[in-house]
Amino acid sequence: MNQYYNNNSGFSNVMPGAVAQTDVRSFMLRVYNWMAMGLAITGLVSFAVSTSDELIELFIMNRIMFYGLLIAQVAMVFGISAAINKIPSIVAVGGFFLYSFLNGLTLSVIFLLYTSASIYTTFFVCAGMFGTVSVLGYITKMDLSKMGSFLMMALIGLILASVANWFISSPTLYWIISYAGVLIFVGLTAYDTQKIKKIAMSIDANSEEGKKGAIIGALQLYLDFINMFLFLLRIMGNRR
Repeated sequence: MNQYYNNNSGFSNVMPGAVAQTDVRSFMLRVYNWMAMGLAITGLVSFAVSTSDELIELFIMNRIMFYGLLIAQVAMVFGISAAINKIPSIVAVGGFFLYSFLNGLTLSVIFLLYTSASIYTTFFVCAGMFGTVSVLGYITKMDLSKMGSFLMMALIGLILASVANWFISSPTLYWIISYAGVLIFVGLTAYDTQKIKKIAMSIDANSEEGKKGAIIGALQLYLDFINMFLFLLRIMGNRR
């Protein structure tokens, strides 16, 4: 995903100077709108699957299907990010919506693990945190680019710790991972928002590259939100 952000040479319509503030806001609004639509698709699909015993049996209880969907989602994220400069914006939109749909299928498992009330409560808490941090990332004058390398290393450490705890099942490590995950994705939300804003300041929002930039920005923030939500749910969620 970062390849797209760091490779401005991939844009054919890069503006030579800063674009109008209204264009930046228009670009950011488009990013948030795409992200919101992706979250809506994921939420609706997750809820729909959780209410059907047949769909639960097909997508959740069937391990081959479940892990196959997880692998497909990871492949789609890397595929969209790697091909974003080569595909039309409409294809990028379709890919993002398909990813949101597939993610909804696998995330339906949370309705089997946690009470509905705690899922909804956690979602609204996450939305408030995400919105606040994203706004701060947008308006701050502080350069957050230096946080990028640190957050990426922290994320890799988090993934390794999660894999290790899969085998050792340490309750202490579980809670450390959960709180660290929330903090890491809070930082990534602010960092990614500022990075997307910088893209908005150097590209024509109405160009083909601008449309694709909005999609890849929406994908990045979507991933930040989903991961923040899942780590918060580990902390706040009431298990069935």
